Order: sequence, then structure tokens, then C-alpha cells
Amino acid sequence: MADLEAGATIPELRVMPDRYLTARYAGASGDFNPIHIDEEFAQSVGLPGRILHGLWTMAQVARAQTEAAGGPEHLRRLSVQFRGMGVPEQEVLVTGSVREAADGRVLIDTVAEQGGTQIIRNAEAELEL
Repeated sequence: MADLEAGATIPELRVMPDRYLTARYAGASGDFNPIHIDEEFAQSVGLPGRILHGLWTMAQVARAQTEAAGGPEHLRRLSVQFRGMGVPEQEVLVTGSVREAADGRVLIDTVAEQGGTQIIRNAEAELEL
């Protein structure tokens, strides 16, 4: 478990979504929107190509926070703002810091970015230690 005192940073999480991630995640989540699985379709609607599922990216935010706390059983609440599109085969970096720590609960503010662009920001997790 990381030091989760106010002002502390949580360990960075770096994840490289491989080229097949969106197909696997579509099957797992049931979200077969063609912007996630069809390169030509995604480009035809103005996207750079297939984009990551927002919920997959949100899961990486949750993962970073719960790993810092010692496991997913510590997560009590999670909220995020989706602010950009992630793409396969580019590293996603999740960073965060503890805003508050009191009475066995911590609030962690987190950002997920890819290529220097925030794709999730203003993420907040409440964890019970």
C-alpha cells in the first residue's frame, strides 16, 4: 500500500493498450460500437481510427487508485470526466494525488493521459482504508 497521506502522490500506472484491446473489450463489455472495432468506419466519421472504450480507460483510473490502497475492496466511490479519446498502441499514463485523508478515508484526484493529452480528468476516488 502506498503512503496515502494528504499531498502524497500515488504510484504512476502505465498501460499499453495493444492493437486488439478494443475487440477484446467489446466482447467483454457488449459495446460493439464500430468506432471501437472498425478502423475504416472510425475514420469515416472523422476519428483518427479505432478509439478505446471510455469505460476501459476509467477502469485504469480505478486500478491505479485501488492498487495504491491495497486492493479493489477499498474503493467506495469513483467519478471521472471523460475529456478526450484514447487510441490503441499508445501508452496511457495514470497519475494522482491524495487531496484529503481523515478517519480512515482518503480522496484521490487522478488524471489519465495519452500522448500528453488528458483523456480523463477531474477523476476522484473515495477509498476506505
